[in-house]
Amino acid sequence: MAGAAAEQRRLATVVESWLGRPVLIVGDAMLDEWRFADSDRLCREAPAPVLTLRRRISAAGGAANTAVNVAALGGRAVLVAPVGADVAGDEVHDCLDRAGVWDRTVNLPGRPTPVKRRMLAGNQILLREDSGDPDDALDPDGVTRLLTALSCATEELRAAAGGDPPTLVVCDYGLGALPAPVRAWLVEQRERYATVALDAHDLADWRGLAPTVVTPSFAEATRLLARAGGATRPSNGTELHLEHPDGDPADGPSELSVGTAPGGVHADAGTGEPAPHLSRADRLGPVGEPTPGEGRVALTGDGLSVTGTGVTVNTEAGEGVDRAVLAESRLAELRAHTGADVVAVTLDTEGAVVGGADGEPRRSHSTPVPASHAVGAGDAYLAAMTLALAADAPLPTAAQLAQLAATITVSDTGTCVCRREDLLTALDLPPQVASHPVLVDTAELDAIVAEYRDAGRSVVFTNGCFDVLHRGHVRYLEQARALGDLLIVAVNSDGSVRRLKGPDRPVNPVEDRGALLAALSCVDHVVVFEEDSPAALIEAVRPDVYVKGGDYPPELVPEAPLVRRLGGQVRTLGYVPDRSTSAIIERIRSHSQDRESDPSVHTRTS
Repeated sequence: MAGAAAEQRRLATVVESWLGRPVLIVGDAMLDEWRFADSDRLCREAPAPVLTLRRRISAAGGAANTAVNVAALGGRAVLVAPVGADVAGDEVHDCLDRAGVWDRTVNLPGRPTPVKRRMLAGNQILLREDSGDPDDALDPDGVTRLLTALSCATEELRAAAGGDPPTLVVCDYGLGALPAPVRAWLVEQRERYATVALDAHDLADWRGLAPTVVTPSFAEATRLLARAGGATRPSNGTELHLEHPDGDPADGPSELSVGTAPGGVHADAGTGEPAPHLSRADRLGPVGEPTPGEGRVALTGDGLSVTGTGVTVNTEAGEGVDRAVLAESRLAELRAHTGADVVAVTLDTEGAVVGGADGEPRRSHSTPVPASHAVGAGDAYLAAMTLALAADAPLPTAAQLAQLAATITVSDTGTCVCRREDLLTALDLPPQVASHPVLVDTAELDAIVAEYRDAGRSVVFTNGCFDVLHRGHVRYLEQARALGDLLIVAVNSDGSVRRLKGPDRPVNPVEDRGALLAALSCVDHVVVFEEDSPAALIEAVRPDVYVKGGDYPPELVPEAPLVRRLGGQVRTLGYVPDRSTSAIIERIRSHSQDRESDPSVHTRTS
């Protein structure tokens, strides 16, 4: 029991270590739309159900969902991707904003945002309608704007990390967001990034990137091997050969056939000549179509081959072979063909097979769930694997956390997102902390912080006047909350605000300002301080992360030396453009003056 607790604590330490780690995500962003309907009859025109729409939800998809998962797990996520100037694009922006992702997407009028619309009845997906395809390629101006956004976001993250190179995640799902010039730029700029993760439908497009980790599905891995030549290897006297159909769909399964060497003839183990006991039909290699069922392979009707989704295996090449075994046997080739340090072949509901430079395959398992529960689970896997490797976690630890992140997200229908709190809870850490009021005084705050410290939780601290609460404040506080387990907001008293802002401020008394902050779900505790500087509170709280709003580097924050002396980190988060208390107050005053100078107003109100 003690050993299990120590292992959980070790894993939790890795999760804590990646807090605030800068990650740039680039690729195909899309919108996932879920439409939930009821159906109790068939229509008269056709044998089809009549659906009554009950609710609709939308979520970030593709590269956007990977960014959301990075942010939810505690990383600092920045997304660069082309997004259409349309309704779907607006919804993607909203999803990113709610998740605390730094939205550096490039709006491209005339190029629609890819959408995956799912219609469900009784929690069963009835149909999926996709919009967006590789034909929606970026024009030269779009490529230029995307490359500019990539370069700027890279430097932005480097500055936020104190000069350290950021992590890069490439999500290429074949929808045209990463054309050849963008791929070439990323390969050329590889040295600007420390850890590089690649998730691509066609891995062959990324030769030269030298990623730290690639996470192909089984179909994507077999597609790469087949196109690379399908090298053969002996196995107990029987050669395994990869056959692959031409013209793979851009988004669909690939078929891997494992059986005889080219020519379809089983070689005799002793002579190397065709085995005489096999009929001509047998010498043609494996037959039979893959069954639609997932899980392990099953015996086909010919009695000689077993088959499963996307794979046909001849029994003479190894009875009982399944996808995990096949993936394990080809990890070294996959690493060679991709140039990656780590290859993680994901197997849907069967978990994953992971291999690194030591040549030791690592198998992880998952719990089978309905397909509607697993949408986006691969994004959670990719986000956790990337963060763990970027935090220098050993490969077995990274693989374990990635699988756990993917597994705990599949409890319900919808696009999967794994939160840092959920991951720690799954590790039975940290223990529950007693409930406390949101509005507290300094004495109560000391006790609360001590309790959280004992529970192994991290504390985020920020301060400000928060005179007129607006969207910029809310986004800033949501991003701050994502950097730790507990967010404490220190609010200047009315006297302090007057000394800092002038005699006409604050507009709202501290009681109102504190109550509004306490009503935000991202704020755990609010405390009022009388001084002009929060230095005394910082000394008492000793925050793990101190956050300030602004577009300047952390070195310019006056409290930075104190926070670092106490062992904490300093982070600056950019505000929403054109959102500030001063600007709002000025607009209100201007509007009031316009009304006073308008004679018609006095006429109507007299």
